[in-house]
Amino acid sequence: MTDSPDQPRRRYGIPLSALSESQIDAIRRIPRHDQAKPPRLLERRSVDIFLSGDYWQMEKAQIFRAKPVVVAPSARLPDPGMVVAHDGYGIPLLISRDKKGQVHLFLNACTHKGAALIEDCVVKKWSTISCPYHAWTFGLDGRLIGVPREETYADFDKGTRPLTHLPCRESGGLIWGILDPRAEADWSILDDQIASDFEHLGLPDWHVYGHRRFDLDANWKLVMEPFLEGYHVQRLHVNSIGPQGMDMFADVVSVADRFGLHTRQTSGRGNYAPEVLDDPAINVRSYITHAYNLFPNTVVITSPYYTSVMVIMPVDEGRSRVDYYMLTESAPDNPKAEELYARSFAIIQDVFGNEDFKASELCHRGLASGAVPDVIYCGMEAPIPQFYEGIESVMAKAAE
Repeated sequence: MTDSPDQPRRRYGIPLSALSESQIDAIRRIPRHDQAKPPRLLERRSVDIFLSGDYWQMEKAQIFRAKPVVVAPSARLPDPGMVVAHDGYGIPLLISRDKKGQVHLFLNACTHKGAALIEDCVVKKWSTISCPYHAWTFGLDGRLIGVPREETYADFDKGTRPLTHLPCRESGGLIWGILDPRAEADWSILDDQIASDFEHLGLPDWHVYGHRRFDLDANWKLVMEPFLEGYHVQRLHVNSIGPQGMDMFADVVSVADRFGLHTRQTSGRGNYAPEVLDDPAINVRSYITHAYNLFPNTVVITSPYYTSVMVIMPVDEGRSRVDYYMLTESAPDNPKAEELYARSFAIIQDVFGNEDFKASELCHRGLASGAVPDVIYCGMEAPIPQFYEGIESVMAKAAE
């Protein structure tokens, strides 16, 4: 997304006019901080949805193996001829971008004897993928193209042994996959408005500045919860991005919009007032935060100079992995930009890792102790029960 021809190209950020009509409408609906009134609400959810192994097995079968989930941002593989292994979901995966730029998702298993084709999760720039065991070689589109001593196989057709494809699609700068090769490729969960929003934010063309994996002792939904509400910000983050730290966020409820099973929360930052929107030169991301909760397990949050993408991947009912990606408009090309990005990457890892993620682990430990029979949610947390209603509706349909 570029500025208009009569405006100079800004180094960071975008003007309000560059956003989608839906994003602009949501921003115009943000009240002044002193006029924002949260709703009154008392919702409950049983602790069983966080602790029960049987409930997790239903989520696994009916959501995480049957529905599209985000595997990585498109920026993870920005160029044709790239491939990376991915093990976050407990399934050995390969993501590739072939010479034509098409993304593919495979099981990371050679079709000779099942050996892992790539053991680490570092992005490669390769023209082919070769198995380290017997050197069977595959194209980036999954075709088996080379078999040593092929003449020793009787009546063998290489076309019958491609890599095992998984349904895969790019949308809005994210790579989505369905993790069961036998599942029906139903993409109805993807939403055109979300994709349009991300394209207006520039997400498909951004650069992965930093990536880190977090391993957490918490149910995946408890990891998602802090990113569905602002109730905790002035309290949990009191000394970091809260009132005694950077004081970046007001203690108000976001403007929440639902797009199918996905939620977009639009918030005025601490420095927001409606009048700032009258200045066409502002970087709107310096005054507005967009937080997207993509069903079932992905969070996208905008900041003035970068965007955070978090993919929360359940291991079992009590353990989760989070792939955190910090995306920037481009790679840093001078020391000042590098300093800014490095400082931001360090701060955000500390805030998420030592505050949000730690809180999720502490909550899981407390719920497992039997301290309470259910969890309650107030009007400051209204998107959380909506998120659970989405999970419940998908599993109810699957049960039917």
